[in-house]
Amino acid sequence: MQSATSLADPRPTVADFHRVNRGGGLFSESISQWLGAVFALVAQRLGLRPTALTITNLVLGLATSVTVVALAGPVADGDVPAWVVGLLALIGWQVAYSLDCADGQLARVTGQGSAAGARVDVLCDVAAQIALVAALAATSVAQEPSTPTWLVATFAGTWMVNLVTSVMQAGPNAASMVTSTSLPVRLVKLIRDYGAVIFVAALVLAVAPALVLWVMVAFTIVNGGFLLASIAFSARASLR
Repeated sequence: MQSATSLADPRPTVADFHRVNRGGGLFSESISQWLGAVFALVAQRLGLRPTALTITNLVLGLATSVTVVALAGPVADGDVPAWVVGLLALIGWQVAYSLDCADGQLARVTGQGSAAGARVDVLCDVAAQIALVAALAATSVAQEPSTPTWLVATFAGTWMVNLVTSVMQAGPNAASMVTSTSLPVRLVKLIRDYGAVIFVAALVLAVAPALVLWVMVAFTIVNGGFLLASIAFSARASLR
């Protein structure tokens, strides 16, 4: 691990921070984790603690989602251009996620990790993702008032599957259903790569907000299917 070396080095580089990232998928590792490494380097130079990045991630993520909710109606009415909201969401959500990547990198490289910090990180992730789900649901309802209530509820519930399984993967009993790291497999896994998902969500908000309903349908099916597959995989392993 690079963290042990970095602890003795008062001037770690961006590469040092990126080297200790925890993945997240092809998009996240190629873009979000690198941007996170830059944020971690700046924070280290400024003497900031990882939790400062965590809270900044939360504030930015919440502010972005609240703005999308507030402008959902005006966009549907044609009073605000959709591309403005989409661009705001793209920048706000991606920067917030990169800060989420950065806090862990900073903690590992500088040796500032703690159980309390890890809990704050997970709780802030939950809060930020609840707000993001609310933003997408509000947009769908504004664009399509007939959006079924059950779909909104199911979308919100299954969206958290990705976060829950990611947290479980960090434990001592972690196991993966698909262990291959080949490029085709990683491309397929982009559908559960959080960085890629929020990129697509923001792009739809910018170009065709009326399609947010179908984005919700797609991710409900994907995350619901992954949940059922994970239950079957874990149950089979427990019965061996």
